[in-house]
Amino acid sequence: MRLIPRTMSTQHPDNARVPEWSRGEAIEGEDEVTEAFLAFSNYNVQEVMWDAEGKDVDTHVIRKLFSRYPEYFKKRQIGVDVFVTYRLPNPKIEGADRKVFAETLESIPNNFDIAEKFYGKNAIPVFEVILPFTTESIELIGVAKYYEKVVAGKQDVRLWDELYVRDLVGEIQPKTVEVIPLIEDKDSLMKADEIVGGYVKAIKPAYVRVFLARSDPAMNYGMLSAVLSAKVALSKLSKLSTTLNIKVFPIIGVGSLPFRGNMNPENYKNVMEEYKGVYTFTIQSAYKYDYPPDLVEKSVSDINNSPILEPVELDSDVEMSLKNVADNFTVSYQAVIEPLAGVVNQVASLMPRRRARKLHIGLFGYSRSAGKVTLPRAISFTGAFYSIGIPPEIIGISSLSSMKDADVENVFSQYKFIKDDLRRALKYFNWESLDLLKDAWKIDEKVTAQIKKDAEYAENNLGIKVGEDNSYEFKKHRLLSSMFLLSVKEGENAEAKRFLYEMALVRKSLG
Repeated sequence: MRLIPRTMSTQHPDNARVPEWSRGEAIEGEDEVTEAFLAFSNYNVQEVMWDAEGKDVDTHVIRKLFSRYPEYFKKRQIGVDVFVTYRLPNPKIEGADRKVFAETLESIPNNFDIAEKFYGKNAIPVFEVILPFTTESIELIGVAKYYEKVVAGKQDVRLWDELYVRDLVGEIQPKTVEVIPLIEDKDSLMKADEIVGGYVKAIKPAYVRVFLARSDPAMNYGMLSAVLSAKVALSKLSKLSTTLNIKVFPIIGVGSLPFRGNMNPENYKNVMEEYKGVYTFTIQSAYKYDYPPDLVEKSVSDINNSPILEPVELDSDVEMSLKNVADNFTVSYQAVIEPLAGVVNQVASLMPRRRARKLHIGLFGYSRSAGKVTLPRAISFTGAFYSIGIPPEIIGISSLSSMKDADVENVFSQYKFIKDDLRRALKYFNWESLDLLKDAWKIDEKVTAQIKKDAEYAENNLGIKVGEDNSYEFKKHRLLSSMFLLSVKEGENAEAKRFLYEMALVRKSLG
């Protein structure tokens, strides 16, 4: 069995600080090649996700890594010791990027040829791809078969008489690619076993890696729904592994703040304990650039060398209970999010950009959505809520009071660190924001009353102090939040942007 990475560096732009090697505030182009190398060499991350979704992608990354850092990669072979894994655009959703999907897959054989010359032997540097927004097994089968039949299979196409494609371009390697589903919506997470099972039965891989999203489900359905959906998915994937007698290696996409996973150099052990059975954890930009480098390196090495915790297999009635809670929680959460969408989008537009990405409206991509409204990306969404003094972790939590006792018991027995996550987030809660929101944006009092109800539930039922930590870090953030809201009200956007940035530095993440 080849090495399965425990840590995956991603390009998620949640960092508040700009790394010293970046030539601009937004990391792009050649700097992303530098970033990939530093993830391996400085932080000991075992895998880099090379993202072709929603941005211009450099398909010559392997050649550039070899040419710039030959000594390092002579010692650590790409595809054996460290890994570069492509994240494709989903052609079903991103119509304008269908050719980018094809172009990215077409680059894989070229990478093989380059690596063969570099290492002087057969070497496959890229052999896995990640498919975002996977909802059905046929999507995975389509990617695998497209590569096998179109990309690799064209070498046997006869051009004329005895002239074949392989006579012009040489033999095409590898013959197949492994496809990793990235499952991002609640309903698909709840049927992760069906999606993966169909792919396994059709393609018959030796093993399968499955990527479970954590940020977008939180934005669309609320933090509690996102965590419970991941728990059900992990349970069902563990059962599938036994049923089909195949090794399943889950990946989870976790960011630094609690809403997006609470994965950072200070809390990684809790995250590993929370998501038992997960093999690979994402190391996003805030993790790498907003904490001391020695702490980052030590924590990543610790993850790489830690034992795999046995997955928790839930009884079917518990799985159904968690699904019911997630569905009901989503309704309460979205009822608050929808009327605040305008505020969130305005605040998100003021946030600094840390990665060059295409616009996600109209022709150039997709919009995130919760219920009936369009939202920004999860990082900007999270940062916007923190900046207005209302950490999104709190929204909807009081809906637990109207649920069955047995369902609530299942939540607290399965979501082990729920109070820890809420406790960290709610130190940033700014009570003054509720009045400022009504004043600055004319938000309906029913909305702010519901947020207040959520906060009171956390205090009275969970024993969590909301917005009362007066240590310097949290008090400063709450004061900056009030100043930010006042500056927006007065139309002082330059000042507002400065407050946004200062808050991000305090919480060690944009969002």
